[in-house]
Amino acid sequence: MLSTRGHRPAAALAALALAGALALTGCSAGADSKADSGPAAADRGAAAPREGAAAPGAPTAGPTAPGAAGAPGGQPPVAVRPHVIRTATLAVETERPQQALAAARTAAEGAGGYVGDESTERGKDGRLTSTVTLRVPGERFDAVIGSLEGGGKLLRRKVEARDVTEKVADVDSRVTSQRASVVRVREMMDRASALADVVMLEGELSRRQADLESLQAQQNALKDQTALGTIALSVVEPAARAERADAPGFSDALGSGWRVFTALVRYLVLAVAAVLPFALAAALVVAVHRLHRRLRPAKPRTGPAAPPVAAGRPAAGPAEEG
Repeated sequence: MLSTRGHRPAAALAALALAGALALTGCSAGADSKADSGPAAADRGAAAPREGAAAPGAPTAGPTAPGAAGAPGGQPPVAVRPHVIRTATLAVETERPQQALAAARTAAEGAGGYVGDESTERGKDGRLTSTVTLRVPGERFDAVIGSLEGGGKLLRRKVEARDVTEKVADVDSRVTSQRASVVRVREMMDRASALADVVMLEGELSRRQADLESLQAQQNALKDQTALGTIALSVVEPAARAERADAPGFSDALGSGWRVFTALVRYLVLAVAAVLPFALAAALVVAVHRLHRRLRPAKPRTGPAAPPVAAGRPAAGPAEEG
């Protein structure tokens, strides 16, 4: 009986010592996990067993599992997939611009992409230029560019890549946090009983929901830009062909002559139409004058005058009888 009572205080003291050792070990482990890795950390790790061994009866901390700082459970860190926005600008000169554009559309659609904006214009030098925008998946981006370069004489080529991995991760994290915030506000609304609290929580929910939608729009835009690369292709007509297209031919001369003839006839008709009222008025005046001359009475005629007698010649008298 006495021996049993003598062992109880010893057992209680041992339990208290073990609890204190565990508490000290937990504090030192927490401090070591927060410290940076380096020579000082290695020294602390080497000194830990000696400190543990100095305390009799205290359990020593086990060695740190490899990879514990990288991922839980000692697993290697998960590789992050890079997110890159790729854009390209190409200019190709070819004598068959329409065929080159058709081949570009086929290449984009065959790669799983689509054709965006398209425009055609003729420059001051007479050269025809067509521009088309292609959206192509990232894994087929280089292959499509190579096929487009072979469509004619390459004039310009520019390829850009912008890494937005950090931005994508940041936006994804903000979206997750904002969703959790919206859920918390909704739970608070379910528990709220006062009308003032409900109104305040509704306003807060609307604001956070709008922020969440804005973040989701940014997230979708980044996904679209990283999933599909953008290629701006310009197809230019050669200068020689533009000059030949501008040179006039027989049909052009015939068309120009016909246009001049029709214009001359039109101007003549307009001139006749402008002069016709004056001509009609003049013709009417002439007709009235002639009619007046015909209808007026003739002037009386006087007798004929005696012929003049020649000077120095006697007038012939009556013939004398024999």
